[in-house]
Amino acid sequence: MKIAVVGATGLVGTVMLKVLEERNFPLTELIPVASEKSVGKEITFKGKKYAIVNMDTAISMRPDIALFSAGGSTSLEHAPRFAEAGTTVIDNSSAWRMDPSKKLVVPEVNAHELSIDDKIIANPNCSTIQMVVALKPLHDKYKIKRVVVSTYQSVTGTGVKAVEQMMNERKGILDGPMAYAYPIDLNVIPQIDVFVDNGYTKEEMKMINETRKIMGDDSIRLTATTVRIPVMGGHSESVNIEFENDFDLAEVRELLEKTDGIIVVDDIANLKYPMPKDAHEKDEVFVGRIRRDESMPNSLNMWIVADNLRKGAATNAVQIAEFLVKKGLI
Repeated sequence: MKIAVVGATGLVGTVMLKVLEERNFPLTELIPVASEKSVGKEITFKGKKYAIVNMDTAISMRPDIALFSAGGSTSLEHAPRFAEAGTTVIDNSSAWRMDPSKKLVVPEVNAHELSIDDKIIANPNCSTIQMVVALKPLHDKYKIKRVVVSTYQSVTGTGVKAVEQMMNERKGILDGPMAYAYPIDLNVIPQIDVFVDNGYTKEEMKMINETRKIMGDDSIRLTATTVRIPVMGGHSESVNIEFENDFDLAEVRELLEKTDGIIVVDDIANLKYPMPKDAHEKDEVFVGRIRRDESMPNSLNMWIVADNLRKGAATNAVQIAEFLVKKGLI
């Protein structure tokens, strides 16, 4: 089992390598891929050193699976080349997510849709992934009509430059690299990605469109506001859900507790609820503040937290690869 990690030196790529190692993924050969400036440098995986190669070399080595985290334009150019060589690509960029010919997969929700013919598989947006893991069991039981979500997203979702900006600001260094148009420390920025014609940002539209595609239900109405906050460790979301059918709160908690990949942390008597620092370096989605919305019938509020670099990106991609191997789809 040959596995290529494309973008191996990036923030998500390095976490992919860590997750592959931690989960003891059954690979026999690792092919780390990065830009030309990194070619020849070495990374260490399970105590062994591997030299970084370029795209052409990696394709010629015909890996079984290529985990991509190198940006949309790179994926659009090179993912089809890997696929033509017989490699199954799992892509973390937005390049293929809304392509009607490509599956958009969160294993706990819709991995069953995958087949041996799927050679390019899209990994959803980080904020979408954690939300749909929690929505799916509730949709199956009560039928979701509408979702209102506000996000509180970690600077790690932007990348290394954003982390550097925040840390510099905390040290009083104000002339360092800027990932954002404004200071992020002691601030919140109600914009993630660029604005589109309807006044929403691309991140907000990703959540709306991707949720419907993953859940396989275009009737779900959803609106989103995505916000960058000065934290690391994970993304948080305040989610309000209106169902067609009424629910019992105890049953809601039980459904969530029984769902693979979810940990319910909801003990307000002891001030227990999910926080980014608790989700950091974890693979699960944490759900708390579960309560009835008393302003609307059949409506529920939840607070959802997950590590955006792991379940929101690297872990989800590796879980897709694990599913492909388990089901013999490689």
